[in-house]
Amino acid sequence: MSEPEQGNGTPRSGVDDGAHRRLAPRPLARPAVDPGQAAVFGRPRGVPGAFGADRPVLGGNGAVRLAPPPPEALATAFGRPDGDAGTRLQRPPLDLHGEPEVEPVFWEGRPAGDAWRDPGASAVIGPPAVTEEAPAEAEAAARPGPRLSVPELLFGRRVKPTALGLLLVVALLVGAAGGVVGWLLGRIGNPLTDGGVTLAEVKPAKERPVGSVADIAGRVTPSVVSIEFKGANVAGVGSGVVIDGAGYVLTNDHVVAPAVQDTSAKLTVVFTDGKRAVAQVVGRDAKTDLAVVKVDVENPTVLQFGDSDELAVGDTVLAIGSPLSLSNTVTEGIVSALHRPVTAAGENGGPQVTYDAIQTDAAINPGNSGGALVDSSGALVGINSSIRTETGGSVGLGFAITGNYARKISQALIREGQVKHAEMNVNVRSASAETAEGAQVQNVPEGGAAAAAGVEEGDVIIRVGDRLVRNAAELTVAVRDREIGETVPVVLVRQGRELTVQVTLRSD
Repeated sequence: MSEPEQGNGTPRSGVDDGAHRRLAPRPLARPAVDPGQAAVFGRPRGVPGAFGADRPVLGGNGAVRLAPPPPEALATAFGRPDGDAGTRLQRPPLDLHGEPEVEPVFWEGRPAGDAWRDPGASAVIGPPAVTEEAPAEAEAAARPGPRLSVPELLFGRRVKPTALGLLLVVALLVGAAGGVVGWLLGRIGNPLTDGGVTLAEVKPAKERPVGSVADIAGRVTPSVVSIEFKGANVAGVGSGVVIDGAGYVLTNDHVVAPAVQDTSAKLTVVFTDGKRAVAQVVGRDAKTDLAVVKVDVENPTVLQFGDSDELAVGDTVLAIGSPLSLSNTVTEGIVSALHRPVTAAGENGGPQVTYDAIQTDAAINPGNSGGALVDSSGALVGINSSIRTETGGSVGLGFAITGNYARKISQALIREGQVKHAEMNVNVRSASAETAEGAQVQNVPEGGAAAAAGVEEGDVIIRVGDRLVRNAAELTVAVRDREIGETVPVVLVRQGRELTVQVTLRSD
C-alpha cells in the first residue's frame, strides 16, 4: 500500500522513485524583529562578536588565553591524523592493507534509504515497525538451542578430550603422591604401630562336649519363649515353656493374670527366631501359680520333663527365660535346697499362693517367671517363679516350682481347664515350741477331712506321710502333693504326746 499524498495530491520534494512518499522539510520562517527588543538585546553597532573591542579580554594582555597544547603522546593517540582537516572525530576502521574499510550501504537496492542512516532522507510514513513473524521464524525461535557439553559446563568453554584426560591423569598422580607421603609420615610419626602385622588365629573350632552349658543352652533355648501382655492399663514381659507339639505353653499364673483381668490386654508369645503368635489362656491355677496358654504354630520345639525327685543339692541347673525383657538369657547355678515351701500373696486379692519349690542360686530376675529350670541333661525340672530379695534384684535366692508337680498341674489344665487339689479342711498356723515344731491347728471345720479323722483344735501336725511338717506352708504343699481321696497317715502332737491319725483327703 502506498503512502498518502500531501494536500492536493502533489508530492513534495524528496520523493525518490514514487514507491514511498516523503515529506520535504518545511520552509524556514523568519519573523520580523521588534526594533525595541533589538535595541535592548541586540549587539551594539560595529561589534561583530560576543564582546566589544573596548572590553578587556581574558588574561589582560589583549588576547584570549588558550589552554596549553596537549602532550605529544595524547595528541598521537587521540588527535586527527596528519593531513586530515575534516571535522570527523571518528576515523573509519582500516583493513589489512591499511585502507579505510567502507561499510556497505545496507539499504542499497531498496526503493527508499534508511531514514536513520541517510542524513538527506526525509520523513517517511511507512508500515508499522512490528510485523508478524513468519511461521518458520516463530518455530525456529521456539526450538531449544544446543545443550552444553560436560567440558562446557565444567570449564565454561570447549575443552579438548586429550586435555581433559591429561588433567585427570595429573590429578590422579597428585592424589597418589599425597597418599604415599601421608602413609610414610604416619609410619614415621608413630613407631609403635606396624601396618604389616598379622595376628595368628586358631583354625579348629572350639569343641563343646555333650552336656556342656553351651550344648544344653543350644538345645533348650528354642523351646523357651517370651510372653508379652499389653493393654490399656497393663504391660509386661514374662517367660514360658513349650511342653506340647500342639502349641501348649506352660507359664506362671501371675504372668497371664493381668491380661485376664484387663479385657483390653492381649497375650503374645515370641519365639527365639522372632516369630510371634497370639496366645489364648487354656487354664489357670492361682493356688500354685501355674497357667497354660495355647498358640497356633507349626512344629514348635518341645521341652521334655525330667524327674525333679531325682535332683540332689549341688546338682547343676540352668535358668532360661527373659529377665528384664532380655530374651534367651541363660544363667547357671546349682540346686541350693529341695522341698522349700514358698508362700506368696495372691494376685489382686486372690487366694494365697503356696507351692513346693526348688531353691537355686542361678540368677533369676523379674521376667524369668514362667521360664525353664533344666538339669545337666537339658530336661525340665522346674518352672522359675519367684525370688527372695531385699534389694529388688537377684541375690542367689531363686525358687522354681518342681517339675513333677508342674507336669501334674499342666496336664490337668490341658485336659479339663481347671485343677482340684487335695485338702484336709483345717486352718493352721506355724508353731515352734520345746515339745513340737510344725503346723498348729487353729480350728477344724465340721464335715471336713480333718474333723472326720479326729483332729482337734490345738493339735500340732508334724508329719504327713513320710514328709516332715515344720510350718503351715509345708503342711499345705505336703497335702497337695497327694491325690484326692487318698488316705494318708498324719502324725500330730497333742498335749505333749504324738498321735497318728488316718486322714482321707478331700477336694478343695
